[in-house]
Amino acid sequence: MTSPARPAAVVILAAGEGTRMKSDTPKVLHELCGRSLVGHVMAAAGRLDPAHLVVVVGFQRERVGAHAVEQNPRAVTAVQDQQLGTGHAVRCALAELPALDGPVVVLNGDTPLLTTETLQALVSGHLEAGNAATVLTASVPDPTGLGRIVRDPEGRVRRIVEHRDATAEERTIAEINSGMYVFDGKHLAAMLDRLTTDNDQGQEYLTDVLGLLVEDGHPVAAMVAPDYRETLGCNDRVELAGLRALLRDRLVTVAMRAGATVVDPASVWFDVDVRLGRDVVVHPNVQLRGATVIEDRAEVGPDTTLIDTRVGEGASVVRAHAVQAEIGPDATVGPYAYLRPGSVLARKAKVGTYVETKNATIGEGSKVPHLTYVGDATIGEQSNIGASSVFVNYDGVKKYHTTIGSHARTGSDTMFIAPVTVGDGAYTAAGSVITEDVPAGAMAVARSRQRNIDGWVERRRPGTPAAEAAATARRVASGEGTVEESNPPAATEIPGAGSDH
Repeated sequence: MTSPARPAAVVILAAGEGTRMKSDTPKVLHELCGRSLVGHVMAAAGRLDPAHLVVVVGFQRERVGAHAVEQNPRAVTAVQDQQLGTGHAVRCALAELPALDGPVVVLNGDTPLLTTETLQALVSGHLEAGNAATVLTASVPDPTGLGRIVRDPEGRVRRIVEHRDATAEERTIAEINSGMYVFDGKHLAAMLDRLTTDNDQGQEYLTDVLGLLVEDGHPVAAMVAPDYRETLGCNDRVELAGLRALLRDRLVTVAMRAGATVVDPASVWFDVDVRLGRDVVVHPNVQLRGATVIEDRAEVGPDTTLIDTRVGEGASVVRAHAVQAEIGPDATVGPYAYLRPGSVLARKAKVGTYVETKNATIGEGSKVPHLTYVGDATIGEQSNIGASSVFVNYDGVKKYHTTIGSHARTGSDTMFIAPVTVGDGAYTAAGSVITEDVPAGAMAVARSRQRNIDGWVERRRPGTPAAEAAATARRVASGEGTVEESNPPAATEIPGAGSDH
């Protein structure tokens, strides 16, 4: 037996194609802030812990159904082969379930701003009043085109009238039907059997269930949503963008009220699973996506995108892109750094300008300051990697690992040909190509001896500025000329001419 406070079932209507989206993707699978439209609805409904969660699918049923199960493994799907109305869709859903004794919640699959708190209030109010049906309504600024809630003089719900069928007086009503309801399960099943298609569109309307219940004397009520925006659906990409902006505003507001500073809320985007600590600072043009976590006192941005990345306490990430990375406490990243999956920075580690890392662990206090690629590598503590170094990890078939010890100093433009190990405290000379292990404390020099060919430029590039400069320098060095002779004025000076520089 289902607990009275727990819905016997939640039915989510997600069978439509959404032709106005003009997309090969079903409407309910379009995403905003880290979830699909239907994923947002499923998340809100799932927190009610219903005994059954049914998603009605139709257009691209396999794709939508697989996505629904991915969002909630407890979900089951019901197929609506033909789009014969909302009443028919609910009938298809109930056919997949046992007889239901308790509240049945019916929701639209394209209302991503709907909250669990509103659904809980809807179900609780329905049960406390002993209603046969309770409809979620909203008072909207412009009800044009929407169904109106018609009440009697005592405020009781009598019926729902569509805009095209409403009288001039009824069209002045601002309270509209959201298309979301909670029904008594037994009453719902009985009324669905009495629906007809005797209407302009030849469909079974779920709204007619309310009229039938009223005719039979069963109590029907309405609950006005605390914020009408929770009931907003999506029909095209313009409306999708509007919903995305509203959800962004909600998420940013929650973060700021929890103790984060968002310098320019209009220019940042958070996904719903992002978590921010206290005294975090988020600068303009930041995207935090997936399950990204920003811990206390960290600073992110400007111009930064973090996807499924954790940023430790007090860390700083500036003009960087990171995917599935872990940035330790007090670490610094950027500007213009790219942390690919598997990048792990320990406390006070540094990844600087134009550095790319992948599957790399950088130890506490170690620095990769600039112009370097670190792939498939482990760097110990307090080591420094010189500019323009490359961890050469791929031979075209397999990838190999490089290990740099602690307190190591590697010179600029060093190539580490993996697999190779540089020991603790070791050095490498600038320009070296390291192909063999370097013992702890050793200096590795792996470059050819320099050879100078005197007079080459004058012999091989005669008449060029380089050859003339070389000849002049040679004369000056031998005492045959002066520096001034080697740098004559570019043009004759005109007496009285001034400069505007």
